[in-house]
Amino acid sequence: MLKPFLILIVSVISCLKISASDNYPVGARPIALSNAFVSITDLWSTFHNQATLASFETFSAGIFYESKFLIDELSLAAASVVLPIEAGTFGFSFYQFGEGTFKEHKVALAFSKKLSPRLNAGIQLDYFSQRFPENESSTGFATFEFGLSYKTTEQLTLGAHFFNPVNNGFQLPEGKQKMPVVFRFGGHYQFSDLVLISTEVQKSSDFPCVVKTGLEFVPAQNLFLRFGISGRPVAYTAGLGYSFGKITTDFAFSYHGNLGLSPAVSIRYNLQ
Repeated sequence: MLKPFLILIVSVISCLKISASDNYPVGARPIALSNAFVSITDLWSTFHNQATLASFETFSAGIFYESKFLIDELSLAAASVVLPIEAGTFGFSFYQFGEGTFKEHKVALAFSKKLSPRLNAGIQLDYFSQRFPENESSTGFATFEFGLSYKTTEQLTLGAHFFNPVNNGFQLPEGKQKMPVVFRFGGHYQFSDLVLISTEVQKSSDFPCVVKTGLEFVPAQNLFLRFGISGRPVAYTAGLGYSFGKITTDFAFSYHGNLGLSPAVSIRYNLQ
């Protein structure tokens, strides 16, 4: 039974255009906005653009879980912590993709700082590791990512982010498996306290450009509704969030035309 199941997992990864090593997007709010998130300040910016963390004014922490296509072996679990201090803002993040004998991990430490009232910069050191059933031990490598964000007006903010510019990757018995170099650029416009629209372009060294767009609006106090679309291939996302006191719970759903639905949930705690 194990061999056919492993073949199924490989087939799913191939349909997703995900290499055996990838930097997975994290956060229910980003997912609901089709991950058009490079300019938005959020706890999950540790996985999208560390520069935006400089706008944090208080401690924040959260956990995340996504079941890709409702397959346990393709689950993604993550955590993020943001700690602002006088010198800047630190961020710590972790994820695990997969279960059982197939697992991938990422551990990262970020630091961001305001360079001016409008310009933020951030950098993050990453360590990736993976373990497959056919390997006796896990293997890993280190890389980094960095980003900028610029608030052009009170409503419009732009962001840019580079991941793995050194094109590093896993050293396997069959050769080096490089992780893609990824560049993201985009922005969001806050029409009011009730409506936000975000868009970005992502270019990976392995794949063509992808355009992503998301919409968030607040139909009632502390309630957030979100929608997103990206392509090609075209993918649809949606979600909602609710804040009660210092805790915010977000839900998201992404849809793949061939493989179906992927639900996700995250819980955030803000000190203030």
